[in-house]
Amino acid sequence: MCESQAVSPLVVASFGVTSNSENRFKKNQFMTRREKIEERLQIEPDDVFLNYSYAMELTKLGEEAAARSAFRRVRELDADYVSGYFQEGQFLAGLGDVDEARSILQAGIAVARRIGDTHALGEMTDFLDNLT
Repeated sequence: MCESQAVSPLVVASFGVTSNSENRFKKNQFMTRREKIEERLQIEPDDVFLNYSYAMELTKLGEEAAARSAFRRVRELDADYVSGYFQEGQFLAGLGDVDEARSILQAGIAVARRIGDTHALGEMTDFLDNLT
């Protein structure tokens, strides 16, 4: 068999042999979304979208302190990443930390206005106006 041909999983299973790529597939198949993001972050720690995805995943998992830290990391990496401000503001408001949510949203609104993102500007302004 030439090197470019794939080995059928049935053939592999019948001989008890696995390739490195198959081992990685099996490992990734059973990893949580959080674990997959963390693995990618080890390779690309300064990737803004990965850090944002990580913050969102931590939010979903209810890991408040870790999510706060992850959102802060997103702002450190790219102060113009408007989605991070809006999601962090919503997260903080959901925790009842309305003052901090207002602060983050106001900063995000200023960024959205400066970079001309009218959609994000409108969403954050509406959300801020409805915070109680």
